[in-house]
Amino acid sequence: MDYGKAIKILRAIADLQQRELAEIAGVDASLISMIEQGKRKPSVTTLEQITSALRVPQHLFILLASEPKDLKTVNSQELQRATEALARILLTNASKSTPRNSRRRKEAT
Repeated sequence: MDYGKAIKILRAIADLQQRELAEIAGVDASLISMIEQGKRKPSVTTLEQITSALRVPQHLFILLASEPKDLKTVNSQELQRATEALARILLTNASKSTPRNSRRRKEAT
């Protein structure tokens, strides 16, 4: 499992910096960085905090973190593309009510 890859993908879709995700998730920004670099594996609690902060179901996060050797499917690239598309849909819908977007709306007025 490449949890760092999943976090990077989801942060990019959600347009969040590491420190912003860390703040929302209630973890240290250095932990997010180390996970993304593959230097640390997140605990179950940390995964729960990150997926909750990103508003992504844990099973989708795990699917995004999966590597070809983790998947028992013929076409893992197609599955990865489908998972990323689903993540985009979920995060687009969730972002309509995230604190980050609320802040942007307030700043624009």
